[in-house]
Amino acid sequence: MTVNRRNFLRSAGFLASGVVLAGVACKSGGNKETETTATVDSSAIVPAATGVALASFGLQLYTLRDDLPKDPKGILKQVAGFGYKEIEGYEGDKGMFWGMKHTDFKKYLDELGLSMVSSHCDINKDFEKKAGQAGEIGMKYLISPWIGPQKTADDYKKFAETFNKRGEVCKKNGLRFAYHNHGYTFQETNGQMPQDILMTNTDPALVDFEMDIYWVVTAGGDPEAWFKKYPNRFSLCHVKDRTKGADPKEEDASCDLGTGSIDFAKVLNVAAANGMKHYIMEQEKYANSTPLKSTEVGAAYLKNLLI
Repeated sequence: MTVNRRNFLRSAGFLASGVVLAGVACKSGGNKETETTATVDSSAIVPAATGVALASFGLQLYTLRDDLPKDPKGILKQVAGFGYKEIEGYEGDKGMFWGMKHTDFKKYLDELGLSMVSSHCDINKDFEKKAGQAGEIGMKYLISPWIGPQKTADDYKKFAETFNKRGEVCKKNGLRFAYHNHGYTFQETNGQMPQDILMTNTDPALVDFEMDIYWVVTAGGDPEAWFKKYPNRFSLCHVKDRTKGADPKEEDASCDLGTGSIDFAKVLNVAAANGMKHYIMEQEKYANSTPLKSTEVGAAYLKNLLI
């Protein structure tokens, strides 16, 4: 069964104040049965690069959206076993903490050696409460996952104003606010690049950005150029690969990390040189795999990645 992320987040309460706060309209063929074991030949996916290894890397839990609701604790234990040290959450029908009290959720993650560094959430609903809980358990970021394509530059400027306000709330609670892009902010609107508008109209002291590298590439952009243009503004990134030979117009072309067309050794080297702090694996399509197997493949790739 396919999953439409926009519809999923809409059903999870991401419609607020007339703004669609949902994820990208991508279909996923995720397996509906929880995998208990997965064997990966990591030697087959070692990147051909030289440099230094990542000190740590994370997982966006949306990657496992079909499996997590069945057994949150069991799935998180497997994630830790794959080698992930950080997780990034998302807000579903059980909230950011999968029906657990936020402090209990942190306690369990501590037992697994995992750290919840960030979460995507509905920024127009109970945001102060979310920021308070996030700050209390040591999270570093709350992130807007989607604003939708806008018609004018002024529309994007209004969102920038909102981001600054949410940044103030986060600052009071000891964390930071960030915005996660999709392709539309890297495509011109009325002769201007929306991503430029958002970045130049937000306060660097209050607002960071999470670059979804896949969506920049899919939109025809150059991630390295953007890292260099705005050093120290992109603090997090989604490390998500794009199928080799995919039609440039095809948006739903996510694939197992390390098997696609994006040269992550090169891209992340530039990211690291320009202030990148958190490298978060995400995948939305599983053509010849399952979510858990793809999650393990991603970990094996990132363990061997030299940037």
